[in-house]
Amino acid sequence: MKFAILVFPGTNCERDLFHAIVNVLGYEAEYVQHSNRDPTALDHFDAVLLPGGASFGDKPRPGAKAAETGIIPALNRANDVGKPILGICNGFQILTEAGLLPGLLLPNPNGLFMCKTVPVKVTRSDTIFTKAYATGQVVRYPIAHVTGNYVCSERALQDLYDNKQVLFTYEDNPNGSIGNIAGICNKVGNVLGLMPHPERAVEAILGGADGLGLFESMIQKTM
Repeated sequence: MKFAILVFPGTNCERDLFHAIVNVLGYEAEYVQHSNRDPTALDHFDAVLLPGGASFGDKPRPGAKAAETGIIPALNRANDVGKPILGICNGFQILTEAGLLPGLLLPNPNGLFMCKTVPVKVTRSDTIFTKAYATGQVVRYPIAHVTGNYVCSERALQDLYDNKQVLFTYEDNPNGSIGNIAGICNKVGNVLGLMPHPERAVEAILGGADGLGLFESMIQKTM
């Protein structure tokens, strides 16, 4: 299995993802630059990862400019054929700005950067991102963001619940996200946006390995 890790100016978690996939799990990964305008650039990959950070300095808002870069047509093409796509933190913001996920991320109500490990509940274990977990299992993932407050309209929120698109919720909501939402998928289920960082929880030396289950679930899907 081979993962594409998209790289934008200002992202800073691509190496964390590479380490998790290659050094911890033993699978292939390759960086793909945001400027690649080849619509087939992601065709030979099995899954796509969008890392955290601050793409383009979060201007004019987090993920907005990244969602207009040359790689987006290839990302849309990967989505069209159902490849697993995971956006973490800034990657989540990019997915909402690109229209691959509903809603958007706003600044934390306290206006502060939050960096700590938080308990997160897995709401479903029957998706390509959660097969290695149990429904209702509480895992511990780090968060590191200043713009992590997920918001959407009441109608969109109802759609998320009706379609069972909320895959992860905060046990102790750190950023005011509506419905305690930490991560959502699209209606088809192949795109996940997640504000916490599972790639920073893949080894005991890092404080815990709860994040491994997410990547192992994606690998099971494509093997």
